[in-house]
Amino acid sequence: MSEKRSTLPSLKQRKRLIKASANTNAHYGKAPSQRTVQELLQNGFINLDKPAGPTSHQVVAWVKEILEIEKAGHGGTLDPAVTGVLPVALGNAARALQVLLVAGKEYIALMKLHKQVDKKKIQEVCETFVGEISQMPPLRSAVKRVRRTRKVYYLEVLEIQGTDVLFRIGCEAGTYIRTLCVDIGKKLGCGAQLTELRRTRVGNITENSAVILQEVKDAYVFWEEDGDERELYSIILPIERLLEVAPTIVIRDSAIDALCHGANLAIPGVVEIDEDIKVGEMAAVISLKGEGVALVKMEIPSIQVIEKDTGLCASLKRVLMNKGTYPSIWKKT
Repeated sequence: MSEKRSTLPSLKQRKRLIKASANTNAHYGKAPSQRTVQELLQNGFINLDKPAGPTSHQVVAWVKEILEIEKAGHGGTLDPAVTGVLPVALGNAARALQVLLVAGKEYIALMKLHKQVDKKKIQEVCETFVGEISQMPPLRSAVKRVRRTRKVYYLEVLEIQGTDVLFRIGCEAGTYIRTLCVDIGKKLGCGAQLTELRRTRVGNITENSAVILQEVKDAYVFWEEDGDERELYSIILPIERLLEVAPTIVIRDSAIDALCHGANLAIPGVVEIDEDIKVGEMAAVISLKGEGVALVKMEIPSIQVIEKDTGLCASLKRVLMNKGTYPSIWKKT
């Protein structure tokens, strides 16, 4: 299988374009790596390995109870029987979860055919589901049941034993693997159903670094009772790790507070920008210290941001940083 078909688009490596040089004031803001545990509890996330049984909502409720926090949210619902990567954003980090809508997701699925089929035919039919597919959400789904299109970036058959087919799939967020198995079964002419499913990746967040609920509980107890922060530091990741799936714009200190108060992003505030960001694409705005500032929608392509000196380049979608983190030097009207 080619590299193009085996990579999620959110993992694309982009070249950084430099528009200007700028320095950051050490008295304001803080590099993500320097945050305290208390700060991470309000602006971090956990790569949780969801167990089979509970709903995603219940798992988030348990995380809030364990960490004694009021707010948390998850990035992409997993059905109760499904296991694997469930990003759980803590406190204000929930503001960044929408960035995962552009992140591809990867699953390992076990499909049961209703009768045995030639292995070559299974392989050939599965390959036809790579690319844009049309799906009808299942009856028990949280969205309106209208036919919609989703992209499958790769679908690799790993093993076939009798009527059991194990495969790895990389797909756009909102793809129903259960429906996909039914559709494969129809095309094979034998019928099929999903029997087991595990999510192994959400963008750059993989199962290799996922932790279970008991590890979260133990780490919090070590910190609360003994002041040992090491385990929590390894479990709670800064919000900026979520933003890595989106193209990036780096801005000056002087432009930050305006965005935090709801302003759109002006070209003079840009210091660096990833190449090939298209009009309408979501981008993550970060500070010179690497802090997440906001999510924006591009109004002009990257190259024009480099070429122009004035005007707006992106409209504000979501503020991530708290107001007042950087000084206000812009004029309020």
